Amino acid sequence: MTFEQQWIEYDYNPFILFNASAKVVSLNAEAQFLLGSVDAKALYDLAITYASNSFGFHTTFMDLEYGRYKFFGITVGYEDEEFIGIRLYQMPSFKFSKPKEHGDKINVYTIIDLCISSNSIGNSIVFKKEFDPTLPEIRLQADAFIKMINKIILSMQENREIYFKIYFRVGEHVRFEGIKYAIFSLEVSAAKLNPRYSGEIQMLADENHLFIEFKEDRVTINIPIVTE
Repeated sequence: MTFEQQWIEYDYNPFILFNASAKVVSLNAEAQFLLGSVDAKALYDLAITYASNSFGFHTTFMDLEYGRYKFFGITVGYEDEEFIGIRLYQMPSFKFSKPKEHGDKINVYTIIDLCISSNSIGNSIVFKKEFDPTLPEIRLQADAFIKMINKIILSMQENREIYFKIYFRVGEHVRFEGIKYAIFSLEVSAAKLNPRYSGEIQMLADENHLFIEFKEDRVTINIPIVTE
């Protein structure tokens, strides 16, 4: 894969390329998840509707929602009659207060492995992981972060499998006092979660100034990469 291809593949915004028969011929990783919430034909029809009248690219701002996905616009492009592509721009769904000035420098992967190991004792839950391996050590309140992960696992303890995913939010950042911080997400998902623990999880996230999202089958923590 070339650098440009990798950039598209790991972009936070879904990209899909269709042929003239509405068949998907190429898509990035985020688009694969999106197609779990919307039929590909609906996105093809969207692309055809908002394509420019002549060859080229056309961007339209609009509000779209498919399952847990919310978008604020699309770009549609085509150079011939054979292929047409669409890129959907995800709506920022979170904001941060000022990062904690003092915290421990931690390895997030190590913390998660520690939590998984301690919660694996005496139960048959299968833990699965999908991690971007390039995340550096970051500053967080370690005790609160560990308690938060353990509470999330507790909220999913009735499931047979629990999935952990770490990914960068490509193209997104948060700025404090003139300093720009990249963002990554920790997503923990299962067939369902017990909402009785949501208040405690939210409180522990607030201690670390983290924005957290709750869905019926997942919890997503959006974390600024503060290294110093």
